[in-house]
Amino acid sequence: MPATTAEKRIAFRKLHETGCFVLPNFWDVGSARALQQMGFKAIASTSAGFAWSIGKADNRVTLDDVCEHLTALCAAVDLPVNADFEGGFAHKAEKVEANVARAVKTGVAGLSIEDSTGDTAKPLYERAFAIERIRAARSAIDAHNSGVLLVGRCEGFLVGQTDLNMVIDRLQAYAEAGAHCLYAPGIKTRDQISAVVKAAHPKPVNLLIGASGLSVAEAADLGVRRISVGGSLARAAWGGFMRAAREMAEKGTFTELSHGYSGGELNKMFS
Repeated sequence: MPATTAEKRIAFRKLHETGCFVLPNFWDVGSARALQQMGFKAIASTSAGFAWSIGKADNRVTLDDVCEHLTALCAAVDLPVNADFEGGFAHKAEKVEANVARAVKTGVAGLSIEDSTGDTAKPLYERAFAIERIRAARSAIDAHNSGVLLVGRCEGFLVGQTDLNMVIDRLQAYAEAGAHCLYAPGIKTRDQISAVVKAAHPKPVNLLIGASGLSVAEAADLGVRRISVGGSLARAAWGGFMRAAREMAEKGTFTELSHGYSGGELNKMFS
């Protein structure tokens, strides 16, 4: 298992060369270490899961929050960590470049940059500006030959802009601007996934399985190289917590607690 940051980054890049692997999303040191013990080859952060863990809404954490979070997580596991770096925590390309440079120093093996603005009236950055932001991120990654893998994301399907041709055009442009891996969260059908994989070739494609509902084998047959689950694992954990807490608060009973994971097994896993 890789130990140094450089070794983690090399191992992460190799995972993208052939086959299909699962990149589950953790939200804290405990969930990251649990995923490592389960045999996954790499793991990814989730902006939503992390935000909820510190009592904030998704997209409301700060750059300092995230860099501190990533530094702790990369030090806690021997696996490559891919960072959900949202939109780079800046609008202008030069600020994205500076912020990505900070992220590289945390020890991550990969990071993604989104093209969503957070403005419901104009949810995606103008195409040329979005490309400039990807190019700036790549410049920061290359500045010290870090070996960090850059993921270019088109958020069209998540913001209601579901023209697949537009999404593919942006992904191809992001690849030309320096993205090593491409990602269009929200695509669901086999035809959509196949079209994105074909258009992105030879670049690897990340698929959000929580949206598609496919199995790993089915996604691999479509040419998907890696699979992530976003905030789904965090939502599953919160689901158990909320059901048990609400039962106690509203009914005064405790039956949901019987569904908890064994404390002995948790202690064994973390010993």
